[in-house]
Amino acid sequence: MSETGIIIGEDGKSRCHWHANLPDYLRYHDEEWGRPVTDDIRLFEKICLEGFQSGLSWLTILRKRENFRAAFAGFDFEKVARFGDEDIARCLVDAGIIRHRGKIVSTINNARRAIDLRNEFGSLSRYFWGYEPRPEDRPAVVDREHIVANPTTATSVRISKDLKKRGWTFVGPTTVYAFMQAMGLVNDHLNGCFCRPEVEAMRAALVRP
Repeated sequence: MSETGIIIGEDGKSRCHWHANLPDYLRYHDEEWGRPVTDDIRLFEKICLEGFQSGLSWLTILRKRENFRAAFAGFDFEKVARFGDEDIARCLVDAGIIRHRGKIVSTINNARRAIDLRNEFGSLSRYFWGYEPRPEDRPAVVDREHIVANPTTATSVRISKDLKKRGWTFVGPTTVYAFMQAMGLVNDHLNGCFCRPEVEAMRAALVRP
């Protein structure tokens, strides 16, 4: 790995270092991370999974993602909002997910808050993309030093504060910024990564909600 945080894969492509050449993580880096998402279900899923990640690695969550989807009705927040005590008990004995009562309860709470947000803004997508940083607020060069030094941003702090005022939980600024990175509200693929120009092109073509 160079000082810029770029590594060369066996296929000769330059990538961000964090996938560590693990097949599932590499596929996530190449095919998902940073590519803009406007689908409400995927946005809700990701912010919940980022909450589950707190204190753990994303790779742990990624490898359990299908189990999470099965446990939480595909993260359809209309359905999750109707979960009750039996569902909490079911999740607490599900070895396929993270059996953390606070995070399970938080997901149900956040589903209810997501309905409120959709009713107010028309969609979760319109709410979150309304916080997309302006180009002039983004760094000229995204390198390893930038990523390490900035686990949060002023924007992720604003979103976090607003969500908490609305009753959301497990949505701290670091969690929110990881969500922004993954869902393409910012492009934090490193300069030199082959995905970076692809993501830029997708963001340029995106019709904002």
